[in-house]
This record gives sequence, structure tokens and C-alpha cells, in this order.
Amino acid sequence: MQAHIEALLSSKYCPLWHDQPDVRPEALPALSQDENCELLIVGGGFTGLWGALQVKERSPETDIILIEKTFIADGSSGRNGGFINSSLAHGETNTDHHFPGEADKLYELGQQNMTELLATFERYNIDARYEQVGETEVATNQGSVEVMRKDFEEEEAAGDDVVWFDKNEMQAEVNSPTYLAGLWRKGDQNGIIDPARVCWGLKRVLLDLGVRIFENTPLDDCHPLGNDKMQSHCVDHVITSDKVLMATNAYHNPLKVVSRTTIPVWDYQIATEPLNQQQLDSLGWHKSRHAIGNHANMFHYYRVTQDNRITWGGGGAVRYYFNKGTDFAKHADMPERFEQLSKEFFETFPSLTGINFSHRWSGIIATSTRFCMVPGSTLNGRVAWAVGYTGLGVGATRFGARIGIELLGYQPSDILKMQFVTKKPMPWAPEPFRWFGVRFTQNALVKADRNNGKRGLWLKLLDAMNLGFTC
Repeated sequence: MQAHIEALLSSKYCPLWHDQPDVRPEALPALSQDENCELLIVGGGFTGLWGALQVKERSPETDIILIEKTFIADGSSGRNGGFINSSLAHGETNTDHHFPGEADKLYELGQQNMTELLATFERYNIDARYEQVGETEVATNQGSVEVMRKDFEEEEAAGDDVVWFDKNEMQAEVNSPTYLAGLWRKGDQNGIIDPARVCWGLKRVLLDLGVRIFENTPLDDCHPLGNDKMQSHCVDHVITSDKVLMATNAYHNPLKVVSRTTIPVWDYQIATEPLNQQQLDSLGWHKSRHAIGNHANMFHYYRVTQDNRITWGGGGAVRYYFNKGTDFAKHADMPERFEQLSKEFFETFPSLTGINFSHRWSGIIATSTRFCMVPGSTLNGRVAWAVGYTGLGVGATRFGARIGIELLGYQPSDILKMQFVTKKPMPWAPEPFRWFGVRFTQNALVKADRNNGKRGLWLKLLDAMNLGFTC
């Protein structure tokens, strides 16, 4: 048996972050009778939790019900890599194309959002296991070295806190024979967290503030009731509310106007067993604890946990399945995806050959054609949403929730006038064109990565249109 396959044999299919029985709370009871409230929040991930908290902070007397289909932190909010980033619109190029003239404002709002988010952890004693390590991009081909070096020079000239590592310096930071250079963006407040602990901490705070939370309560339908109410059906019971915040992201949303704006994309991750001191010394990574992503189209993202495991995700294992396939029984625990991740891991860290993976897991994120969140509202402001974070949701969800609650009338501000809020994204094409387009694009991205980053005609066309997967 090949070593990278053998390393997975004893792994448990479970997100590493969920496997913390000492801090994981019991699921709350499901909805058992009809209820009434002012605000119903659908979804117990980051957007829903942050939305409930910000409403309570702005309007403490608001009667809020939050429902979650399974349990708090079960969606992408509890299955991600734990990278927290201040970006709201997925980079300057994407921002300039879709929201011309708003780059500086979105940067300021991103910084403000991150500052307030971290202050919330401190104010409510939420143990997020936050580490301010910045973000480090590594080059694994010469084309990436050239692009990253240019980025470094431009960012340094702009006054950003950035550090350039040549090949030897980068390998001294983290010992991988694949590294040709590195760019450490030390500034801002970017870093790593434990995402499930964030969700569970917010859950505790919301319960203390009087929010009613019902887990194992899926939403079946939501429709207007008269001219000023909403009626939401949850299996055998009904919740009547004045307003609804849809915080469903990649999961089922009964509003077609929302579901047309995003597609669900599967991502897969693995985590090693804790590294011993010899293994840590062979890498040297434990000294700096860089949060790493390689400069590639199909990039990997990986970091060190507090108990010295390495989590590893992304790369070629990312997949979109036909007709927005979200069947966990079919797509979640696919051996070939995890075997690919394992193989790529040992190619990056051959000195760790022989180590085993303790956990493997997967989940879905939502991506839009503008490659960042999509907020909106309907029914005269009775229903609002913020979805489609495209892998940068750990920090941006708090801002998305802010937009959502302001669209519902909770202390609205001038941000509602920004293109970021008012501009509608291009809808995804219907099937089968959507599936063929995504797969063709992914194959082109893989080919470009193998060709020293050189992009073909199809990718150049998408670049010109600033469509998702290419920004």
C-alpha cells in the first residue's frame, strides 16, 4: 500500500474542531411548538450568530429566534481552516473591477470589522485561540516567484508591513524542498483561530442575552403573511416573525433570488496527529507558526494548531458537483479526495513521511460570480441575506451580518448606499452549462499551475470578465 494512503487508515471522519468534547456544548432542543418573534434568523453559522449578536447590541429588547438545521458550527463555519482575514471583497483586483472607487472604503471597513470582531472575543470572554501570525504566501514555481516579488515591492512601497523570503530564508522559516520564495504579510490583524470555539462562544453569549436557539430545526419554507409579517415553516411547526435574516450561505434557501447567486463548492481537509519534537524541529514551523497558502490557482492552505497538528486543505481536491450537489452521503467522505490531499502533503513535507492523519473532513462553501459576499433584501425589507463568502468568511461574515441587519432596519448606515451592497451579481448559468463551465475552468487552472502559472485563452477571457475562480 502506498504510504500516503496508509497514513489515512486510522483517521476519523470528523472535523478536527468538532472533536473537542471538553468544550463542545450539547445541542439544544428542536422547535416543539409554534412561535412568534420580531426577528427570525435562519442558520447557526457565523453570519447568523454575528447577526443575532449585533442586533442585540444595537437593540437589546429585540425578540430573536435562531434556528439551525443540525447543530451550531456544523456548516462551513465549523469546518473551515480557521484562517481569519480582514478582506471583504477578495483582493484589490476583484474590488476595483466590481466596485470601482470603493477599494479604500472597503479596506477601512475591513479593518474596522476585524478590530470590532477581536474586541468582541475579549468583551465576552470567547476563547477563539486567536493567533496574530499574518499570512504567508509561498512560491512553488518560478512564475510565482516573479509575481510575488512584484507584489512585495508594490506593497512595501505603499507602506505595508511585508517581509520577503528568498528560497533559503523561506525554507529556514518552514522546511519544504518545494519552496522557492515566500511573502509574509505581517500587517493588519490577520491570523488563525479555532472556528468551532468561535461559534460555541457566540452561542453561549446569545443565550445569555436572551436569544432563543433551536437546533435540529430545518426550514422548509418561508413566505409573506399579510403586508407586514413572515411565516416560516419548520417541519411540523410555524414561526411567525416581523423580519427574517437568511444566513444559509451554501445550504438550502427557499428564496430563488438568493439561490441563483451562489453555487456550493466542496472542500476537503485532513489533519495530522500531533507532531513530536523531532518532527517539529525538522520543519522549524512551530517557531513562527505562519499561516500558509501557496501562490497557485488551485492553492493549498495550511496551519499549525495549538497542539502542534498540521491541518491541510484545498488544492485539486476542491470540487463542484452537478446540479449543486450537496448530498453528504455521496460526496462527503470520498477516499480519492483525501488521498490526493495526503499525496500533496507528503510532496510538500517529505520529512514527515510516516506520520499519520488523525482527522479527515469536508464541507461546502458558497461562491458567487463576483467572488465575494452577496447581500440583499426583498419584500420591502422584511427579508435580508448575506451569502457567498468564497472561502474568506471567517472575518467577512461579521460584516455580512451587519449589512443584513441594517437592510432589515436595525440602525442602517451609509454602507447600504455602496455598490458593494446595491450592485447585483451576474447569476450562474443553468445546468448543464454551469457544470461544464466550472469543470472546464478548473481543468484550465490545473493546467496553468503545471505550466509555471501561464494562463491559457479561456482563463484570460475569464480574467477580463473578473469571474469567479480566477480573481
